[in-house]
Amino acid sequence: MKRVTVKDLAKHLLLSTSTVSRALLNDKNIHWETKKKVLEAAKELGYRRNSAATSLKYGQSKNIGLVVPEMVTPFSAKVLRGIQEVLYPLGYRVIITECDEDPQRERENLLLLEEFNVDGIIINLCDETKNSDIYQQLLDQGIPLIFFDRMPNDSLNVSKVRLDNPLYATAMIEHLVATGRKKIVHIMGPPTLRSSGERAKGYIEVMKKHGIYDPSLLIEAGGLGFEDGKKAIKSLRETQVEFDAIFAFTDTLAIGAMNFLLEAGILIPEEVSVTSFSGTELATMVYPQLSSVEPPLVQMGEEAARLVLEKIKDFNAESRDVVVEAELKIRASSSF
Repeated sequence: MKRVTVKDLAKHLLLSTSTVSRALLNDKNIHWETKKKVLEAAKELGYRRNSAATSLKYGQSKNIGLVVPEMVTPFSAKVLRGIQEVLYPLGYRVIITECDEDPQRERENLLLLEEFNVDGIIINLCDETKNSDIYQQLLDQGIPLIFFDRMPNDSLNVSKVRLDNPLYATAMIEHLVATGRKKIVHIMGPPTLRSSGERAKGYIEVMKKHGIYDPSLLIEAGGLGFEDGKKAIKSLRETQVEFDAIFAFTDTLAIGAMNFLLEAGILIPEEVSVTSFSGTELATMVYPQLSSVEPPLVQMGEEAARLVLEKIKDFNAESRDVVVEAELKIRASSSF
């Protein structure tokens, strides 16, 4: 079926296309009877507004792009909820793209959002060392970029929503030490993420403070999935490195490690305590329930949405660095 256009409505109503177009946009200078006639005809004929054409003409699409590394866990979905709570009442729609932790796919998604003429982009990046050029390209074109959770390099003048990673990593390790743990493994995140280094820094500081730091207990996972956590702890066991606790970069890595321990008949937390960072509802869906640093994900989304609105209103407004507070949730995986 042929798409009904403004020209079709104008011909049907014997009105000019400009009058019909302005009536559809609720122009205050168009008589209410004319508006009513146009809207009734639009409904009768099945007219649908061409948002892309409207955005080209008026300079705003009312679309915001969201770029996230994964949608497997509830992490991104909770952030999205916060974004929607702020933006939807204002008439904005969110276009969601997922990168599967692949910088090239992230790049392609960013270029796609540029083609869609989005008013701004909220992003949780895949790799701090990649795509800085495309971030700058989008900024040079006046498209606001707001980063959350994972931060870009400092050369970019952008607003951010983040956590104090060393602070909360320190708090979790102090909890493990207070329960008598001395051989604490840290399953690190990828070296291409700043948050990975920051959480490792907090871990190392506490371990050195208590005189129990052992570099052999630092292990880098090959990825961020459940299997990666399982493989990391399996490899540690195979090298016969002794440990009595685990602090993982994410809850997916921690749960993967828990699965290996349980399959090997190792009791949690009696023999090995398990904790994580970036906790989501997944932490309460396993047995025993997982102790975790839990960011305020909905709040992160709300803050990111407010920051993108600030930049849409005034692209040259001063960029802001918003630091949100997380919670230390101590559960059965690390408490006796």
